[in-house]
Amino acid sequence: MAARPARMRRALPPLDAGERRAGRGPCVGAVVWSSRRGSISRLRKLEAAMETLSLLEKHKVEVIIGPQKSSQAVFVSELGSRTHVPVVSFSATSPSLSHRSLPYFVRATVNDSAQASCIASLMKTYGWREVVPIYEDTDYGRGIMPYLIDALQGIDARVPYRSLISPTATGEQITEELRKLMTMQTRVFVVHMDLKLASFLFTKANEVGMMNKGYAWIMTDGLSNLIGSMSPVFEAMDGALGVQFYLPESAELDKFTVRWNRRFQMDNPNGPLFQVNVFALWGYDVIWAVARAAELIGVAKSASVQKPKTKNGSTSLESLATSANGPKLLEAILQSKLRGLSGNFDLSDGHLQASTFRIINVAGKQWKEIGICTARNGVSLQLNAVTWPGKSTEIPRGWEVPVTGKKLQVGVRNSGYPEFMTVTKDPFTGAIKATGFSIDVFEEAVKRLPYALPYEYVVFDTLRDTSIRSYDEFVYQVYLKNYDAAIGDITIRYNRSFYVDFTLPYTESGVAMVVPVKASDNKNTWIFAKPLSKGLWFGSIALFIGTGFVVWVLEFIGGNEEIGGSFREKLLQPTVTDVHELIKSKEYVGYRRGSYIKGLLEEIGFDSSRIKPYSTPDDFHNALSSGSKNGGIAALVHEVPYIKLFLAEYCKEYTMVGPIYKTAGFGFAFPKGSPLLGDISKAILNITGGDAIIQIEKKWTADRNNCPNMGPVDEPGSLTFEEFRGLFILTGAVSVCSLYIGLSIFLFKRRYGLNNHNAGHQQIGDVHGGQGQDENDQDQVEGTQQDGLDGIRQEDGHGGRGPEISDQHGEAHRDIDNGDEIRETRPNNIAAQPRWVVTWGTGSLSAEAADNHSILKHRGSAGSSSNHRRANTMIY
Repeated sequence: MAARPARMRRALPPLDAGERRAGRGPCVGAVVWSSRRGSISRLRKLEAAMETLSLLEKHKVEVIIGPQKSSQAVFVSELGSRTHVPVVSFSATSPSLSHRSLPYFVRATVNDSAQASCIASLMKTYGWREVVPIYEDTDYGRGIMPYLIDALQGIDARVPYRSLISPTATGEQITEELRKLMTMQTRVFVVHMDLKLASFLFTKANEVGMMNKGYAWIMTDGLSNLIGSMSPVFEAMDGALGVQFYLPESAELDKFTVRWNRRFQMDNPNGPLFQVNVFALWGYDVIWAVARAAELIGVAKSASVQKPKTKNGSTSLESLATSANGPKLLEAILQSKLRGLSGNFDLSDGHLQASTFRIINVAGKQWKEIGICTARNGVSLQLNAVTWPGKSTEIPRGWEVPVTGKKLQVGVRNSGYPEFMTVTKDPFTGAIKATGFSIDVFEEAVKRLPYALPYEYVVFDTLRDTSIRSYDEFVYQVYLKNYDAAIGDITIRYNRSFYVDFTLPYTESGVAMVVPVKASDNKNTWIFAKPLSKGLWFGSIALFIGTGFVVWVLEFIGGNEEIGGSFREKLLQPTVTDVHELIKSKEYVGYRRGSYIKGLLEEIGFDSSRIKPYSTPDDFHNALSSGSKNGGIAALVHEVPYIKLFLAEYCKEYTMVGPIYKTAGFGFAFPKGSPLLGDISKAILNITGGDAIIQIEKKWTADRNNCPNMGPVDEPGSLTFEEFRGLFILTGAVSVCSLYIGLSIFLFKRRYGLNNHNAGHQQIGDVHGGQGQDENDQDQVEGTQQDGLDGIRQEDGHGGRGPEISDQHGEAHRDIDNGDEIRETRPNNIAAQPRWVVTWGTGSLSAEAADNHSILKHRGSAGSSSNHRRANTMIY
């Protein structure tokens, strides 16, 4: 750089000793473009082309550093590729410039597309769904748009409008464009243009009131990197955000800044201080990279060019010489990796490798950093507090209903069911009035918005006929921008979601069939058996028998409780229970005219000739009552909300079968990406989850939900054994456990009684042996049997007296018969519990039953002592 032109020397700060030594390298002809009329960024494309040719022909330069404008860099890079002269630009940021398409072009700055993801991340952070880009009508301005649109689509944000500003636009033209933007809903703007035009734009935006509360402005790095040069218009930019290249701090940068300021003040003693910006640092690092590349390949001080062979009359382009050092010099530049003043300076891919940005906020007469953003991960940390336009600290919503614009155009149409929507027109004023369930839900949702939303109704179809045009056409008007919204009994369908967005549903969903019902009392004797299957009946009978056996075993003496009941069922007998039955039998079915149900029926498999449209509930009734064979239909396929209204009128004659198809319900349609969609959906969710929807339903469908046929009726079936298997298992387990426990107790007591039988028998014999009664009149005392009862001796010949009790603990005796109540007299006149006498044939009971009980004797009249009979008696 020893042969540095004077103009270049004035453009750079003073060099220290090390820098001067590097400047003595062999690089020849490396030039930073300048002009007596100003920088090349102010030249037109033609002037830039002429100056480039001059540099190549007269000065035989081997490296071109510049130009500043992307639009100029395209033609200059083509000349460099033709002559093998590397073109290194530190300010041409347009993505349309590429090292692949222009092999001798090297971008020593950040590609504009790198910041697109940061802008989208900023939008997502603040919850903005729409943005309007304002950019200059140049290659630089248009270059970022495809990348910005793609990044916004990735976060489900949209661009409803693009504002294109000419570089030569006047103040009046800019003001007119800004006023146009004020009539739109979007309040977030991305500004991408050069410094002079942006200063003009912000000044006019401040004048028309677009820098007030509720607006949000984002500057691309082309402006944010020059923020120090925009200090005269800081007040007009108050509250704006910016994406700026992240410049790491270093001691070398601080020293350079001091030298820069000192030299600048020497050259401009009366002018304001011009702060060094990142473009100047990139330019400084480019010169270092080119100088090192020239030293690396050993470029001679004299230019090495090859003149092409030309014919007479050839153009200037054909006569341009080709640099012999160009390919090697380009390769050395691409391999440049150094730690420059701007940070890591790496041009290995033909452009500067940089991906970190800082987010800045203009506040008053200065700016502050509020966060860091990377091209890969977006906003990496939580952003600091922001001062928004109008000195507001509240995050802008991103859209507003324009005060100076027209009201929201809401499309309405008459419904086949007046309960959902009825539209009338005032004959005198022409005002549209809409009423109904859907209208009340919409108006209640608007009331719950946190802002005012002026709107007016626009009629879609004629007021006389609701079946002229379909609901698909009605919804499509929103896509055509004839309406800002369409409300009513609109079913949320997949195919409609391609061109509109729907709110959350405000009604239940589903498609079902309405069929005639045969309602009559069934006189069949065995009707009671219908609800249960044969298997369940057999299982129940087996369970009852088993349970009865267990009870019989456990209860030695007891009664049976008879449980009975009556069963009478009045069955609803729908004539059709399956939609596929209609297809097989080739029956006629009906649908509401203009509805999507026709397409649904054809998808299911119905022949179009078997599908009939009807318009009103009366038409449905007449067709259903006539039947398919008499010119009517066998079933009406309709949506569940409509079916409920229809059955409210014809409750006893029809019933609902299904649903046969699931839908999302009724909703309101808005344009794709409408900022109103989220707020309206939240309001609807609030309505349907509270008491408001109940009050609206009572208003429009009062006393219409009492029909027993409202619920879906499927084909009646019998309950099976499997459905009650758990109950059978549980009952059987309880019965088995009870039987086991009862038998265990019985066996234990029986064994205990046998062990104590002999001792009881001996004691009773001794008592009766000592009484000394008459041998002729009294029988010999019998021994006690193994069941523990005392023996009873009975004499024949006397049938008028019953048994006599002789209690071993007392003295009272009386005659008893079977079934009499007796009381045992115990010592000290203590009354015993009453006992009952039961007599049966010869047998035995356990010792426990006879232990400490009385001896029962049967006394007959005097006479024969023969023909004795034994009897066993138990006292309970």
